[in-house]
Amino acid sequence: MTDDKAALAFGALGHPNRVAILRLLVQAGADGLSVSQMRAHLNIPATTFGHHLKAMADAGLVTQTRHGRSLISHADYSALQALNTFLMEDCCRGVLSPSSSPSLALETP
Repeated sequence: MTDDKAALAFGALGHPNRVAILRLLVQAGADGLSVSQMRAHLNIPATTFGHHLKAMADAGLVTQTRHGRSLISHADYSALQALNTFLMEDCCRGVLSPSSSPSLALETP
């Protein structure tokens, strides 16, 4: 996973409603949930619900499949695992001196 892809995923989780939706989809498991099922569990206005769901789908955290007239959303467990792995891959190995390691900060113009 690249820094850009991770930033997109974290940006998609940058609102409490999106975190709540994703946590609910994780709880739902492989069956997923329809928008009406999710809305029955969460107090999120209908006017913004689709926007939140689309942001997470665009970031690859949620997949959607059509079953008849219903659109079923699922947490993308492989994407979530990849994000976790990306965060933890250098865990606890120590920090090199600034002169011997590339900068992790983005350069600004």
